[in-house]
Amino acid sequence: MSVETAIDLRPSRNARRSAADRLREALCALAAEKAQVLRHSEQAWASITFSGARHTVELAFEGIEAAKAGERFIAELPDHEFAIPGQLVADAAIVSVDHTMLPDVRLVVKAELLLLQDA
Repeated sequence: MSVETAIDLRPSRNARRSAADRLREALCALAAEKAQVLRHSEQAWASITFSGARHTVELAFEGIEAAKAGERFIAELPDHEFAIPGQLVADAAIVSVDHTMLPDVRLVVKAELLLLQDA
């Protein structure tokens, strides 16, 4: 049994939402609001013609209904069309899945997404 704290997705009153904030919101929407974001890391990425960031996001789905939503999330993520202002999602992939049944149903999904700045 592990104790993990989910990331608070609510932006503060005066905070400007970043691309990372918008990405987490879009991922939770794709997960039918059944997921908790456990971890999110971001690493700058650049090529000769593009710049952006590679995001690694770990989501937990607790319970049977949430796990079903997680299975749909896994199937839909690679082809999902994201609408994140100023960003293009160039690549989205599931890199690991951990599914446990006991003591409770729990699905933990790790995804990597490459976001490029839209010029």
